[in-house]
Amino acid sequence: MNAKSNTASTPAPELSPTSAPRASRFQVRQPWLLALVLAGGMLVGANPFRPSGQNPDSTSRGYLKFKEILSYVDRDYVDSVDAEALSDYAIGRMLERLDPHSVFIPAKDQTQASAFLQSDFDGVGVEFNIFQDTVTVIASLGGGPAEHAGLRPGDQLLAVNGEAVSGVRMTTELVYSKLRGPRASRVQIQVHRRGLPKPLNVTVTRERVPNNSVEVAYMVDNQTGYIKVSRFANNTYEEFKQALGDLRRQGMSRLVLDLRGNPGGYLDRATKMADEFIAGTRKIVYTDGKGDQYDTQTYSRVLGEFEEGPLVVLVDEGSASAAEVVAGALQDHDRALLVGRRTFGKGLVQQPIALNDGSELRLTIARYYTPSGRSIQKSYQGGHAEYEQELAKRQRQGEYFHADSIHFADSLRYRTMHGRTVYGGGGIMPDLFVPRDTTAFSKYLRRLQSRNLVREYALKFYQDHQAELEGLRFEQFNASFRITDTQLQALSALAARTGLVADAAGLRRAAPLLRTQLKAHIARIAYGKNAYYTVLAAQDIEFQQALRAIDTSTAQLTGN
Repeated sequence: MNAKSNTASTPAPELSPTSAPRASRFQVRQPWLLALVLAGGMLVGANPFRPSGQNPDSTSRGYLKFKEILSYVDRDYVDSVDAEALSDYAIGRMLERLDPHSVFIPAKDQTQASAFLQSDFDGVGVEFNIFQDTVTVIASLGGGPAEHAGLRPGDQLLAVNGEAVSGVRMTTELVYSKLRGPRASRVQIQVHRRGLPKPLNVTVTRERVPNNSVEVAYMVDNQTGYIKVSRFANNTYEEFKQALGDLRRQGMSRLVLDLRGNPGGYLDRATKMADEFIAGTRKIVYTDGKGDQYDTQTYSRVLGEFEEGPLVVLVDEGSASAAEVVAGALQDHDRALLVGRRTFGKGLVQQPIALNDGSELRLTIARYYTPSGRSIQKSYQGGHAEYEQELAKRQRQGEYFHADSIHFADSLRYRTMHGRTVYGGGGIMPDLFVPRDTTAFSKYLRRLQSRNLVREYALKFYQDHQAELEGLRFEQFNASFRITDTQLQALSALAARTGLVADAAGLRRAAPLLRTQLKAHIARIAYGKNAYYTVLAAQDIEFQQALRAIDTSTAQLTGN
Protein backbone atom coordinates (compact mmCIF):
# COMPACT_ATOMS: atom_id res chain seq x y z
CA MET A 1 0.00 0.00 0.00
CA ASN A 2 1.26 3.43 -0.84
CA ALA A 3 -1.01 5.69 1.23
CA LYS A 4 0.45 6.70 4.59
CA SER A 5 -0.40 9.14 7.31
CA ASN A 6 1.67 12.29 7.21
CA THR A 7 4.59 11.97 9.61
CA ALA A 8 7.29 14.15 8.04
CA SER A 9 7.88 16.48 5.16
CA THR A 10 9.90 14.06 3.09
CA PRO A 11 11.46 15.11 -0.19
CA ALA A 12 13.92 12.44 -1.23
CA PRO A 13 17.48 12.53 0.09
CA GLU A 14 20.97 12.40 -1.26
CA LEU A 15 24.01 10.45 -0.12
CA SER A 16 27.17 10.98 1.88
CA PRO A 17 30.03 8.46 1.59
CA THR A 18 31.54 7.24 4.82
CA SER A 19 35.05 7.20 3.38
CA ALA A 20 35.19 10.95 2.83
CA PRO A 21 37.83 12.40 5.17
CA ARG A 22 35.69 15.27 6.45
CA ALA A 23 32.55 15.56 8.54
CA SER A 24 29.43 15.16 6.43
CA ARG A 25 26.80 17.87 5.91
CA PHE A 26 23.59 16.88 4.27
CA GLN A 27 20.44 18.34 2.93
CA VAL A 28 18.02 17.41 0.16
CA ARG A 29 17.04 19.07 -3.08
CA GLN A 30 14.59 21.91 -3.21
CA PRO A 31 11.39 20.55 -1.66
CA TRP A 32 9.16 21.52 -4.56
CA LEU A 33 10.96 19.19 -6.98
CA LEU A 34 9.85 15.64 -7.66
CA ALA A 35 10.98 13.64 -4.66
CA LEU A 36 12.80 10.68 -6.13
CA VAL A 37 13.50 11.55 -9.74
CA LEU A 38 15.18 14.86 -8.97
CA ALA A 39 16.89 13.85 -5.72
CA GLY A 40 20.65 14.23 -5.68
CA GLY A 41 23.32 11.57 -5.70
CA MET A 42 25.77 10.69 -2.97
CA LEU A 43 27.42 13.39 -0.92
CA VAL A 44 30.97 13.42 0.34
CA GLY A 45 31.73 15.37 3.49
CA ALA A 46 31.60 19.15 3.28
CA ASN A 47 34.83 21.11 3.30
CA PRO A 48 36.06 24.62 2.56
CA PHE A 49 36.10 24.04 -1.21
CA ARG A 50 38.70 26.16 -3.02
CA PRO A 51 38.79 25.09 -6.65
CA SER A 52 41.76 26.17 -8.68
CA GLY A 53 40.13 25.18 -11.97
CA GLN A 54 41.65 23.62 -15.06
CA ASN A 55 40.77 26.62 -17.25
CA PRO A 56 41.28 29.71 -15.06
CA ASP A 57 41.26 32.15 -18.00
CA SER A 58 37.97 30.80 -19.31
CA THR A 59 36.47 30.85 -15.81
CA SER A 60 37.51 34.49 -15.32
CA ARG A 61 36.03 35.56 -18.65
CA GLY A 62 32.75 33.81 -17.86
CA TYR A 63 32.59 35.38 -14.40
CA LEU A 64 33.24 38.88 -15.71
CA LYS A 65 30.68 38.46 -18.47
CA PHE A 66 28.00 37.34 -16.03
CA LYS A 67 28.82 40.15 -13.59
CA GLU A 68 28.69 42.74 -16.38
CA ILE A 69 25.32 41.58 -17.69
CA LEU A 70 23.78 41.36 -14.22
CA SER A 71 24.98 44.91 -13.48
CA TYR A 72 23.42 46.25 -16.70
CA VAL A 73 20.12 44.48 -15.94
CA ASP A 74 20.05 45.79 -12.38
CA ARG A 75 20.86 49.37 -13.48
CA ASP A 76 19.10 49.85 -16.79
CA TYR A 77 16.30 47.31 -17.21
CA VAL A 78 12.91 49.00 -17.66
CA ASP A 79 11.38 47.42 -14.53
CA SER A 80 12.77 46.85 -11.06
CA VAL A 81 14.38 43.44 -10.68
CA ASP A 82 15.58 41.20 -7.86
CA ALA A 83 19.20 40.73 -8.91
CA GLU A 84 19.81 38.03 -6.30
CA ALA A 85 16.81 36.00 -7.46
CA LEU A 86 18.00 36.33 -11.07
CA SER A 87 21.44 35.11 -10.01
CA ASP A 88 19.95 32.11 -8.22
CA TYR A 89 17.93 31.28 -11.33
CA ALA A 90 20.98 31.53 -13.58
CA ILE A 91 23.00 29.30 -11.28
CA GLY A 92 20.26 26.68 -11.30
CA ARG A 93 20.04 26.68 -15.09
CA MET A 94 23.84 26.44 -15.36
CA LEU A 95 23.95 23.37 -13.13
CA GLU A 96 21.25 21.71 -15.22
CA ARG A 97 23.79 21.54 -18.05
CA LEU A 98 26.03 19.32 -15.91
CA ASP A 99 23.98 16.41 -14.56
CA PRO A 100 20.63 15.78 -12.82
CA HIS A 101 22.09 15.83 -9.31
CA SER A 102 24.29 18.93 -9.17
CA VAL A 103 22.08 21.50 -7.51
CA PHE A 104 22.02 24.89 -5.82
CA ILE A 105 19.98 25.19 -2.59
CA PRO A 106 19.03 28.75 -1.58
CA ALA A 107 19.55 29.68 2.05
CA LYS A 108 15.80 29.97 2.67
CA ASP A 109 15.32 26.29 1.76
CA GLN A 110 18.12 24.82 3.87
CA THR A 111 16.08 24.11 6.99
CA GLN A 112 13.35 22.20 5.20
CA ALA A 113 15.88 20.53 2.95
CA SER A 114 17.77 19.10 5.92
CA ALA A 115 14.72 17.76 7.76
CA PHE A 116 14.40 14.46 5.93
CA LEU A 117 17.61 12.93 7.25
CA GLN A 118 17.35 14.10 10.80
CA SER A 119 16.82 11.30 13.29
CA ASP A 120 14.61 13.55 15.41
CA PHE A 121 13.06 17.00 15.45
CA ASP A 122 11.39 19.40 17.88
CA GLY A 123 7.63 19.16 17.65
CA VAL A 124 4.41 17.74 19.11
CA GLY A 125 4.57 14.18 17.74
CA VAL A 126 1.35 13.52 15.83
CA GLU A 127 0.38 11.78 12.61
CA PHE A 128 -2.44 13.53 10.82
CA ASN A 129 -4.64 13.40 7.77
CA ILE A 130 -5.94 16.40 5.80
CA PHE A 131 -9.45 15.80 4.52
CA GLN A 132 -11.66 18.53 3.06
CA ASP A 133 -9.46 21.25 4.59
CA THR A 134 -9.66 19.62 8.02
CA VAL A 135 -6.55 18.45 9.85
CA THR A 136 -7.38 15.29 11.81
CA VAL A 137 -5.14 13.42 14.25
CA ILE A 138 -4.50 9.82 13.18
CA ALA A 139 -2.20 8.87 16.06
CA SER A 140 -0.04 10.44 18.73
CA LEU A 141 3.48 9.18 19.12
CA GLY A 142 3.61 6.87 22.14
CA GLY A 143 5.06 8.75 25.08
CA GLY A 144 5.33 11.93 23.02
CA PRO A 145 4.16 15.45 23.89
CA ALA A 146 0.85 15.20 22.00
CA GLU A 147 -0.09 12.02 23.86
CA HIS A 148 0.92 13.59 27.17
CA ALA A 149 -1.31 16.56 26.37
CA GLY A 150 -4.25 14.25 25.67
CA LEU A 151 -4.65 14.48 21.88
CA ARG A 152 -6.55 11.46 20.53
CA PRO A 153 -7.17 9.85 17.14
CA GLY A 154 -10.01 11.70 15.46
CA ASP A 155 -9.35 15.06 17.11
CA GLN A 156 -9.75 17.82 14.52
CA LEU A 157 -7.34 20.73 14.75
CA LEU A 158 -9.21 24.03 14.42
CA ALA A 159 -6.44 26.51 15.20
CA VAL A 160 -2.77 26.56 16.18
CA ASN A 161 -1.64 29.50 18.33
CA GLY A 162 -4.81 31.34 17.41
CA GLU A 163 -4.36 30.91 13.64
CA ALA A 164 -7.03 28.88 11.86
CA VAL A 165 -5.94 25.62 10.26
CA SER A 166 -9.45 24.28 9.64
CA GLY A 167 -11.64 25.48 6.80
CA VAL A 168 -8.69 27.04 4.99
CA ARG A 169 -6.48 25.50 2.33
CA MET A 170 -3.66 23.98 4.32
CA THR A 171 -0.76 21.89 3.02
CA THR A 172 1.12 19.27 5.00
CA GLU A 173 4.20 21.52 5.03
CA LEU A 174 2.23 24.46 6.44
CA VAL A 175 0.77 22.31 9.21
CA TYR A 176 4.22 21.08 10.16
CA SER A 177 5.62 24.59 10.16
CA LYS A 178 3.01 25.54 12.76
CA LEU A 179 3.33 22.44 14.95
CA ARG A 180 7.11 22.30 15.00
CA GLY A 181 9.22 24.76 16.92
CA PRO A 182 11.97 25.09 19.53
CA ARG A 183 12.13 22.45 22.23
CA ALA A 184 10.35 23.39 25.49
CA SER A 185 8.26 26.03 23.68
CA ARG A 186 4.48 25.78 23.98
CA VAL A 187 1.87 25.57 21.26
CA GLN A 188 -1.83 26.24 21.85
CA ILE A 189 -4.09 23.95 19.80
CA GLN A 190 -7.84 24.35 19.56
CA VAL A 191 -9.46 20.96 18.99
CA HIS A 192 -12.89 19.71 18.01
CA ARG A 193 -13.51 16.32 19.62
CA ARG A 194 -16.38 14.11 18.60
CA GLY A 195 -19.19 14.08 21.17
CA LEU A 196 -18.21 17.33 22.87
CA PRO A 197 -20.36 20.45 22.36
CA LYS A 198 -17.49 22.93 22.54
CA PRO A 199 -13.92 23.01 21.23
CA LEU A 200 -11.08 22.08 23.59
CA ASN A 201 -8.00 24.18 24.12
CA VAL A 202 -4.93 21.97 24.49
CA THR A 203 -1.46 23.20 25.41
CA VAL A 204 1.38 21.05 24.12
CA THR A 205 4.98 21.56 25.18
CA ARG A 206 7.22 20.70 22.26
CA GLU A 207 9.85 18.04 22.83
CA ARG A 208 12.41 16.14 20.80
CA VAL A 209 10.45 13.66 18.66
CA PRO A 210 12.12 10.64 17.04
CA ASN A 211 11.95 10.47 13.25
CA ASN A 212 12.58 6.78 12.74
CA SER A 213 13.93 5.45 9.45
CA VAL A 214 13.53 1.78 10.39
CA GLU A 215 9.81 1.77 9.72
CA VAL A 216 9.07 -1.63 11.20
CA ALA A 217 10.79 -4.78 12.44
CA TYR A 218 8.94 -7.93 13.48
CA MET A 219 8.97 -11.73 13.32
CA VAL A 220 6.89 -13.08 10.44
CA ASP A 221 7.08 -16.59 11.90
CA ASN A 222 9.26 -18.31 14.48
CA GLN A 223 12.36 -18.08 12.28
CA THR A 224 11.82 -15.29 9.72
CA GLY A 225 12.41 -11.63 10.51
CA TYR A 226 11.31 -8.61 8.50
CA ILE A 227 12.89 -5.13 8.62
CA LYS A 228 11.81 -2.19 6.48
CA VAL A 229 14.23 0.74 6.14
CA SER A 230 12.69 3.86 4.57
CA ARG A 231 15.87 5.97 4.24
CA PHE A 232 19.44 6.23 5.51
CA ALA A 233 19.25 9.06 8.04
CA ASN A 234 21.40 10.14 10.98
CA ASN A 235 20.32 7.35 13.30
CA THR A 236 19.46 4.64 10.77
CA TYR A 237 22.34 2.33 11.56
CA GLU A 238 21.71 2.45 15.30
CA GLU A 239 17.98 1.79 14.73
CA PHE A 240 18.79 -1.07 12.38
CA LYS A 241 21.38 -2.60 14.70
CA GLN A 242 18.90 -2.58 17.57
CA ALA A 243 16.11 -4.06 15.43
CA LEU A 244 18.39 -6.78 14.09
CA GLY A 245 19.58 -7.68 17.59
CA ASP A 246 16.01 -7.80 18.90
CA LEU A 247 14.96 -10.17 16.13
CA ARG A 248 17.99 -12.38 16.69
CA ARG A 249 17.06 -12.68 20.36
CA GLN A 250 13.57 -13.76 19.27
CA GLY A 251 15.07 -16.64 17.30
CA MET A 252 15.46 -15.13 13.84
CA SER A 253 17.55 -17.31 11.54
CA ARG A 254 16.55 -15.77 8.20
CA LEU A 255 15.70 -12.23 7.20
CA VAL A 256 13.74 -10.20 4.64
CA LEU A 257 15.24 -6.69 4.34
CA ASP A 258 12.85 -4.29 2.61
CA LEU A 259 14.50 -1.39 0.72
CA ARG A 260 11.59 -0.71 -1.62
CA GLY A 261 10.93 2.99 -2.06
CA ASN A 262 14.09 3.86 -0.09
CA PRO A 263 15.55 6.89 -1.90
CA GLY A 264 18.90 6.79 -0.11
CA GLY A 265 20.65 8.98 2.41
CA TYR A 266 24.00 8.91 4.18
CA LEU A 267 26.30 6.37 2.61
CA ASP A 268 28.23 5.59 5.78
CA ARG A 269 24.98 4.35 7.38
CA ALA A 270 24.39 2.19 4.31
CA THR A 271 27.88 0.68 4.30
CA LYS A 272 27.67 -0.04 8.03
CA MET A 273 24.41 -1.87 7.40
CA ALA A 274 25.97 -3.89 4.59
CA ASP A 275 28.88 -4.70 6.89
CA GLU A 276 26.46 -6.45 9.26
CA PHE A 277 25.88 -9.05 6.53
CA ILE A 278 29.27 -9.37 4.83
CA ALA A 279 31.97 -11.44 6.50
CA GLY A 280 35.70 -10.74 6.42
CA THR A 281 37.33 -7.78 4.70
CA ARG A 282 35.54 -7.28 1.41
CA LYS A 283 34.89 -4.24 -0.72
CA ILE A 284 31.44 -2.70 -0.26
CA VAL A 285 31.68 0.32 -2.57
CA TYR A 286 34.24 2.56 -4.24
CA THR A 287 34.16 6.00 -5.87
CA ASP A 288 36.10 7.40 -8.81
CA GLY A 289 36.39 11.11 -9.52
CA LYS A 290 38.62 13.69 -11.21
CA GLY A 291 42.08 13.10 -9.78
CA ASP A 292 42.76 11.13 -6.61
CA GLN A 293 41.15 13.35 -3.99
CA TYR A 294 37.68 11.88 -4.50
CA ASP A 295 38.73 8.26 -5.07
CA THR A 296 37.66 6.16 -2.09
CA GLN A 297 37.23 2.48 -1.21
CA THR A 298 35.08 1.17 1.63
CA TYR A 299 35.48 -2.36 3.00
CA SER A 300 33.65 -4.53 5.50
CA ARG A 301 35.58 -4.58 8.76
CA VAL A 302 33.40 -5.59 11.73
CA LEU A 303 32.01 -8.90 12.92
CA GLY A 304 28.42 -8.49 11.74
CA GLU A 305 25.24 -9.51 13.48
CA PHE A 306 23.97 -11.63 10.57
CA GLU A 307 26.87 -12.74 8.37
CA GLU A 308 25.32 -16.16 7.82
CA GLY A 309 21.77 -17.28 7.21
CA PRO A 310 19.27 -16.82 4.37
CA LEU A 311 18.82 -13.17 3.38
CA VAL A 312 16.42 -11.68 0.83
CA VAL A 313 16.41 -7.98 -0.08
CA LEU A 314 13.31 -6.38 -1.59
CA VAL A 315 13.98 -3.61 -4.13
CA ASP A 316 12.03 -1.69 -6.75
CA GLU A 317 12.24 1.35 -9.00
CA GLY A 318 12.02 3.56 -5.90
CA SER A 319 15.19 2.08 -4.36
CA ALA A 320 18.00 4.55 -5.04
CA SER A 321 21.47 5.74 -4.05
CA ALA A 322 22.43 4.34 -0.64
CA ALA A 323 19.79 1.63 -1.01
CA GLU A 324 21.46 0.60 -4.28
CA VAL A 325 24.85 0.53 -2.55
CA VAL A 326 23.55 -2.00 -0.02
CA ALA A 327 21.72 -4.07 -2.63
CA GLY A 328 24.66 -4.02 -5.07
CA ALA A 329 27.21 -5.04 -2.45
CA LEU A 330 25.09 -7.91 -1.15
CA GLN A 331 24.37 -9.12 -4.69
CA ASP A 332 27.99 -8.89 -5.85
CA HIS A 333 29.16 -10.92 -2.85
CA ASP A 334 26.33 -13.46 -3.33
CA ARG A 335 25.21 -12.72 0.20
CA ALA A 336 21.55 -11.93 -0.54
CA LEU A 337 18.94 -12.81 -3.11
CA LEU A 338 17.41 -9.62 -4.54
CA VAL A 339 13.66 -9.76 -5.22
CA GLY A 340 11.49 -7.18 -6.96
CA ARG A 341 12.20 -4.85 -9.89
CA ARG A 342 15.15 -2.87 -11.29
CA THR A 343 16.29 -0.07 -9.00
CA PHE A 344 16.30 3.63 -9.83
CA GLY A 345 19.88 4.00 -11.08
CA LYS A 346 21.41 6.83 -9.06
CA GLY A 347 25.18 6.64 -8.64
CA LEU A 348 26.68 10.13 -8.61
CA VAL A 349 28.70 11.52 -5.72
CA GLN A 350 28.34 15.15 -4.67
CA GLN A 351 30.43 17.62 -2.71
CA PRO A 352 28.32 19.98 -0.55
CA ILE A 353 29.89 23.45 -0.61
CA ALA A 354 28.64 26.02 1.90
CA LEU A 355 28.36 29.50 0.37
CA ASN A 356 28.73 32.80 2.20
CA ASP A 357 25.02 33.68 2.25
CA GLY A 358 23.98 30.37 3.84
CA SER A 359 23.06 28.72 0.57
CA GLU A 360 24.75 25.55 -0.62
CA LEU A 361 26.09 24.12 -3.85
CA ARG A 362 26.00 20.36 -4.38
CA LEU A 363 28.51 19.57 -7.10
CA THR A 364 28.92 16.11 -8.60
CA ILE A 365 32.57 15.14 -8.20
CA ALA A 366 32.61 11.32 -8.60
CA ARG A 367 30.72 8.16 -9.49
CA TYR A 368 30.28 5.18 -7.23
CA TYR A 369 30.75 1.53 -8.18
CA THR A 370 29.70 -1.79 -6.68
CA PRO A 371 32.40 -4.32 -5.67
CA SER A 372 32.32 -6.03 -9.09
CA GLY A 373 32.89 -2.69 -10.84
CA ARG A 374 29.35 -1.81 -11.85
CA SER A 375 28.35 1.82 -12.25
CA ILE A 376 24.69 2.00 -11.30
CA GLN A 377 24.08 5.53 -12.63
CA LYS A 378 21.68 5.52 -15.55
CA SER A 379 22.30 7.73 -18.56
CA TYR A 380 21.45 11.41 -18.41
CA GLN A 381 22.74 12.32 -21.87
CA GLY A 382 19.22 13.20 -23.01
CA GLY A 383 18.98 16.06 -20.54
CA HIS A 384 16.86 16.71 -17.48
CA ALA A 385 13.46 16.26 -19.10
CA GLU A 386 14.34 12.81 -20.43
CA TYR A 387 15.98 11.83 -17.15
CA GLU A 388 12.92 12.83 -15.16
CA GLN A 389 10.69 10.76 -17.42
CA GLU A 390 12.85 7.64 -17.36
CA LEU A 391 10.66 5.75 -14.88
CA ALA A 392 7.57 6.57 -16.95
CA LYS A 393 9.43 5.25 -19.99
CA ARG A 394 10.11 1.98 -18.19
CA GLN A 395 6.39 1.62 -17.58
CA ARG A 396 5.48 2.36 -21.20
CA GLN A 397 7.96 -0.24 -22.39
CA GLY A 398 6.43 -2.86 -20.12
CA GLU A 399 9.46 -3.21 -17.85
CA TYR A 400 7.37 -3.20 -14.69
CA PHE A 401 5.41 -6.18 -15.91
CA HIS A 402 7.79 -8.34 -17.99
CA ALA A 403 11.42 -9.09 -17.18
CA ASP A 404 12.21 -9.73 -20.84
CA SER A 405 11.41 -6.05 -21.58
CA ILE A 406 14.69 -5.12 -19.87
CA HIS A 407 17.81 -5.21 -22.03
CA PHE A 408 21.43 -4.76 -20.97
CA ALA A 409 24.41 -4.41 -23.28
CA ASP A 410 26.95 -7.24 -23.18
CA SER A 411 29.62 -4.65 -22.43
CA LEU A 412 27.91 -4.03 -19.08
CA ARG A 413 28.11 -7.66 -17.96
CA TYR A 414 29.86 -8.39 -14.66
CA ARG A 415 30.34 -11.41 -12.42
CA THR A 416 29.50 -11.91 -8.75
CA MET A 417 31.85 -13.64 -6.33
CA HIS A 418 30.41 -17.05 -7.27
CA GLY A 419 30.32 -16.27 -10.98
CA ARG A 420 26.70 -15.26 -11.46
CA THR A 421 26.06 -12.71 -14.23
CA VAL A 422 24.93 -9.21 -13.20
CA TYR A 423 24.70 -6.00 -15.20
CA GLY A 424 25.59 -2.34 -14.73
CA GLY A 425 24.41 0.74 -16.57
CA GLY A 426 21.25 1.95 -14.92
CA GLY A 427 20.03 0.46 -11.67
CA ILE A 428 20.42 -3.00 -10.18
CA MET A 429 18.42 -5.85 -11.67
CA PRO A 430 17.11 -8.22 -8.98
CA ASP A 431 17.80 -11.94 -9.10
CA LEU A 432 14.09 -12.71 -8.96
CA PHE A 433 11.80 -10.38 -10.92
CA VAL A 434 8.30 -9.71 -9.56
CA PRO A 435 5.94 -7.78 -11.86
CA ARG A 436 3.73 -5.01 -10.59
CA ASP A 437 0.23 -6.14 -9.80
CA THR A 438 -2.14 -3.50 -11.17
CA THR A 439 -5.25 -5.66 -11.44
CA ALA A 440 -6.93 -3.79 -8.58
CA PHE A 441 -5.97 -0.30 -9.71
CA SER A 442 -8.62 1.97 -11.19
CA LYS A 443 -9.10 5.70 -11.66
CA TYR A 444 -11.66 5.56 -8.89
CA LEU A 445 -9.11 4.10 -6.46
CA ARG A 446 -6.58 6.78 -7.34
CA ARG A 447 -9.17 9.48 -6.71
CA LEU A 448 -10.12 7.96 -3.37
CA GLN A 449 -6.48 7.94 -2.32
CA SER A 450 -5.64 11.40 -3.65
CA ARG A 451 -8.48 12.88 -1.59
CA ASN A 452 -7.37 10.96 1.55
CA LEU A 453 -10.76 9.25 1.65
CA VAL A 454 -9.42 5.78 2.48
CA ARG A 455 -7.69 7.02 5.62
CA GLU A 456 -10.63 9.23 6.51
CA TYR A 457 -13.10 6.35 6.34
CA ALA A 458 -10.74 4.12 8.37
CA LEU A 459 -10.61 6.80 11.06
CA LYS A 460 -14.40 7.16 11.12
CA PHE A 461 -14.76 3.38 11.36
CA TYR A 462 -12.34 3.30 14.28
CA GLN A 463 -14.27 6.04 16.07
CA ASP A 464 -17.57 4.19 15.55
CA HIS A 465 -16.15 0.87 16.78
CA GLN A 466 -13.47 1.97 19.23
CA ALA A 467 -14.84 -0.02 22.18
CA GLU A 468 -15.04 -3.23 20.15
CA LEU A 469 -11.53 -2.81 18.76
CA GLU A 470 -10.07 -2.09 22.18
CA GLY A 471 -11.57 -5.37 23.38
CA LEU A 472 -9.62 -7.35 20.78
CA ARG A 473 -5.96 -8.24 20.71
CA PHE A 474 -4.37 -7.54 17.33
CA GLU A 475 -3.98 -11.26 16.65
CA GLN A 476 -7.74 -11.69 17.06
CA PHE A 477 -8.45 -8.66 14.88
CA ASN A 478 -6.10 -9.81 12.14
CA ALA A 479 -7.51 -13.32 12.07
CA SER A 480 -11.20 -12.43 12.11
CA PHE A 481 -11.78 -8.89 10.86
CA ARG A 482 -12.89 -8.38 7.27
CA ILE A 483 -14.00 -5.30 5.34
CA THR A 484 -17.49 -6.09 4.07
CA ASP A 485 -19.28 -4.97 0.90
CA THR A 486 -21.45 -2.79 3.12
CA GLN A 487 -18.39 -0.96 4.41
CA LEU A 488 -17.05 -0.47 0.88
CA GLN A 489 -20.39 1.05 -0.06
CA ALA A 490 -20.14 3.32 2.98
CA LEU A 491 -16.72 4.47 1.74
CA SER A 492 -18.23 5.16 -1.68
CA ALA A 493 -21.06 7.12 -0.04
CA LEU A 494 -18.54 9.21 1.91
CA ALA A 495 -16.72 9.90 -1.35
CA ALA A 496 -19.96 10.91 -3.05
CA ARG A 497 -20.67 13.45 -0.30
CA THR A 498 -17.32 15.10 -1.18
CA GLY A 499 -18.25 15.32 -4.86
CA LEU A 500 -16.54 12.18 -6.13
CA VAL A 501 -18.96 10.55 -8.56
CA ALA A 502 -19.73 6.92 -7.71
CA ASP A 503 -18.10 4.32 -9.97
CA ALA A 504 -19.43 0.83 -9.34
CA ALA A 505 -17.07 -0.84 -11.81
CA GLY A 506 -14.05 1.03 -10.41
CA LEU A 507 -15.05 0.10 -6.87
CA ARG A 508 -15.43 -3.57 -7.80
CA ARG A 509 -12.02 -3.63 -9.45
CA ALA A 510 -10.34 -1.94 -6.50
CA ALA A 511 -12.23 -3.93 -3.84
CA PRO A 512 -9.46 -6.46 -2.98
CA LEU A 513 -6.88 -3.71 -2.47
CA LEU A 514 -9.32 -1.41 -0.68
CA ARG A 515 -10.22 -4.16 1.79
CA THR A 516 -6.56 -4.56 2.67
CA GLN A 517 -5.86 -0.84 2.82
CA LEU A 518 -8.84 -0.08 5.04
CA LYS A 519 -8.05 -2.94 7.39
CA ALA A 520 -4.40 -1.84 7.58
CA HIS A 521 -5.30 1.79 8.36
CA ILE A 522 -7.76 0.70 11.04
CA ALA A 523 -5.07 -1.55 12.51
CA ARG A 524 -2.58 1.35 12.46
CA ILE A 525 -4.89 3.54 14.53
CA ALA A 526 -5.95 0.81 16.94
CA TYR A 527 -2.77 -1.24 17.35
CA GLY A 528 0.21 0.66 15.95
CA LYS A 529 2.65 0.60 13.05
CA ASN A 530 3.65 -3.08 13.28
CA ALA A 531 -0.01 -4.04 12.91
CA TYR A 532 -0.30 -1.84 9.82
CA TYR A 533 2.56 -3.60 8.04
CA THR A 534 1.48 -7.05 9.18
CA VAL A 535 -1.92 -6.55 7.54
CA LEU A 536 -0.37 -5.24 4.33
CA ALA A 537 2.04 -8.18 4.11
CA ALA A 538 -0.74 -10.69 3.46
CA GLN A 539 -1.50 -9.09 0.07
CA ASP A 540 2.04 -7.92 -0.77
CA ILE A 541 3.04 -10.08 -3.74
CA GLU A 542 6.72 -9.10 -3.61
CA PHE A 543 6.93 -9.86 0.10
CA GLN A 544 5.13 -13.16 -0.37
CA GLN A 545 7.52 -14.04 -3.21
CA ALA A 546 10.44 -13.24 -0.90
CA LEU A 547 9.07 -15.64 1.70
CA ARG A 548 8.73 -18.39 -0.91
CA ALA A 549 12.27 -17.79 -2.16
CA ILE A 550 14.06 -17.51 1.14
CA ASP A 551 14.31 -21.25 1.76
CA THR A 552 16.24 -21.77 -1.48
CA SER A 553 18.08 -18.45 -1.56
CA THR A 554 21.40 -19.81 -0.30
CA ALA A 555 21.44 -22.58 -2.90
CA GLN A 556 20.59 -20.12 -5.68
CA LEU A 557 23.41 -17.80 -4.67
CA THR A 558 26.10 -20.46 -4.35
CA GLY A 559 24.97 -22.73 -7.17
CA ASN A 560 24.74 -25.72 -4.80
